[in-house]
Amino acid sequence: MLNRRSALFHLPYTALLLGVPDLARAAGTSSAGIVAVRVWPAADYTRVTIESDVPLTTKQVFVTDPPRLALDIMGIDLSPELKELVAKVKPDDPFIQGVRVGQNAPNVVRLVFDLKQAAQPQVFALTPVAAYHHRLVVDLHPTTVADPLGDLIALQSKARRALPQPSATERLITIAIDAGHGGEDPGAIGPAGTKEKDVVLQMALLLQKKINGHTVAGSTMRAFLTRDGDYFVPLYQRVQKAQRVKADLLLSLHADAFNSPSARGASVFALSERGASSAGAKWMAEKENKADSVGGLNIKVKDAEVKRALLDMSTTAQIKDSMNLGSGMMTEIGRMAKLHKGKVEQAGFAVLKAPDIPSILIETAFISHPEEEQKLNNPAYQDQLMSAVLRGLSRYFSKRPALAFKFSIATNNG
Repeated sequence: MLNRRSALFHLPYTALLLGVPDLARAAGTSSAGIVAVRVWPAADYTRVTIESDVPLTTKQVFVTDPPRLALDIMGIDLSPELKELVAKVKPDDPFIQGVRVGQNAPNVVRLVFDLKQAAQPQVFALTPVAAYHHRLVVDLHPTTVADPLGDLIALQSKARRALPQPSATERLITIAIDAGHGGEDPGAIGPAGTKEKDVVLQMALLLQKKINGHTVAGSTMRAFLTRDGDYFVPLYQRVQKAQRVKADLLLSLHADAFNSPSARGASVFALSERGASSAGAKWMAEKENKADSVGGLNIKVKDAEVKRALLDMSTTAQIKDSMNLGSGMMTEIGRMAKLHKGKVEQAGFAVLKAPDIPSILIETAFISHPEEEQKLNNPAYQDQLMSAVLRGLSRYFSKRPALAFKFSIATNNG
């Protein structure tokens, strides 16, 4: 006889035969229509999204040994879309070993997530936004959060050991590269179907390679990515990640769209203390700041820490440094690409609100312009553009030889 908790993790035999055609017929028509299921695996966390045409009600039980999560969804019957969830979990998923799906009772579907490691599950609902219907979200977070600064130090130590004659001391400049959007949030989509989240990640990875090991003003540069794959990162966490690695700068990469396909050219934005510098800059900031609602932020985590990360007023000095960085960046980008405007614009971008880190947002091009969409998909053009960004970084730091970098280590350590 199974006890109550154990029974939650045992599905009826017929429910486990997910490939049997008779099962779909037996399930009948769901009272709630499942639109789609999606899985977003990442080292940071794995997200499962169930999209439906009405809100879903759930009950859940989590067991730690072995780790697994049972989720009962009320008011629905097993559908082909839910059965697809089994195949969408890949072997390299960092958190999910497998998923069992079955009709547990009339109008109750049970999902059992067998996990590879201990996790902190978060289950929450999202109301319709943008192109999405109602979404039920299951986030599986690690119980121990990784130390990004420690990882950077380990990589730097490995690189130093490969050098034949390391110097005695090395000063490091850390650049946080923020690839906009990701996961549930595709960002802007070009006329040929190119997603902003994909091209900016490609450029971020390319820029990371260019930055790592590059030297300027007697110091070595290294890059940290706020996301290195196709997954959603809330705006406040992008800021916090840059702070945790003691970044000297933050660059947020985007490729936006406008309601007219004629808009084109690259732009650079910094934060503003006194409102947007133009109506266009205000519109752009408002649109980018909606990324959390599209990507799927769990509102339960929006505590005082989150509010501080987004609402702390940046210092005048930080904004001045950001404007100087942006001005030099525009000069370098303007040498190889068309600029949308001839000056750095300012607005209240949430991702730029790190009080202690000079930060700029680069709109690399308008993905809504057919020609610029083609360029953004061209590896040669991406390389030229990121080389220009690297020159902009070198330009900024070469004029600040006395800058007190936030972190330095002896190269003979480790």
